[in-house]
Amino acid sequence: MENISPNPSTSLISSEAHIIIEPPRGWAALDLKELWHYHELLFFLAWRDVKLRYKQTVLGAAWAILQPLMTMVVFSVIFGQLANLPSEGIPYPIFTYTALLPWQLFAFALTNSSNSLINSQNLISKVYFPRLIIPLASTLAGVMDFVIAFMVLLGMMAYYHIVPTLAILYLPLFLLLALLSALAVGIWLSALSVEYRDVRYIVPFLTQFWMYATPIAYASSLIPGDWRLLYGLNPMTGVVDGFRWALLGMEIQSGLMIGISAIVVLVMFISGLYYFRQMENNFADVI
Repeated sequence: MENISPNPSTSLISSEAHIIIEPPRGWAALDLKELWHYHELLFFLAWRDVKLRYKQTVLGAAWAILQPLMTMVVFSVIFGQLANLPSEGIPYPIFTYTALLPWQLFAFALTNSSNSLINSQNLISKVYFPRLIIPLASTLAGVMDFVIAFMVLLGMMAYYHIVPTLAILYLPLFLLLALLSALAVGIWLSALSVEYRDVRYIVPFLTQFWMYATPIAYASSLIPGDWRLLYGLNPMTGVVDGFRWALLGMEIQSGLMIGISAIVVLVMFISGLYYFRQMENNFADVI
């Protein structure tokens, strides 16, 4: 009797496994473990941004001091002397400079992170890595400026004989809130700017408007009580009031207002992560 063996090709085809590759969806797409795996790249890009900021400049890191210092002088003359705005018993120059420190960090981080993907388009189109690293590195690059300018603030506090209380231990929390605020808005705008290039023209106007909506040149106590909860929707309100409380011992007008600012930042940050990750799969094709 003749032995009939099965067709090898037919057997092979029937045993083949079919693998369907699909882009990740939902919260699992965030993959924070992968982000940590590339932490060395994060610090490298952040340090690169710091070096590029002062490369071939005459004054170098002195710009980190001059920017808030000159703004403080202008505000002190216009709002402190001419408009005579109250400063809650604190000398107006240090009252303003204390608020300008977190604001300059926020504005720098927001501007850089918003334009970070467009400025790194050659890197994005050539090699794979978690794209979230780019706006995150741009945000961290401003911390160096903050540290330098903070040294000037300590000197001003010594000059005016202002001794911080134990509340200064909470200062890193408000610093973190400022960075998260910038990153939350920055990742939204950076993802949008890949598809809509005119977003970069909106950022300077948004930053300027945001500055006057933040209690930098004036105290938040000037805001009527009925409006303070709404005013707290601006996350930088809680940051600025927190800095003045931690460093100058000023009374916080409303702890609930700071709480609302923190909740707004958290919602914006989580939703921004989700939106960024959903758009990330198309960055290399669109950019």
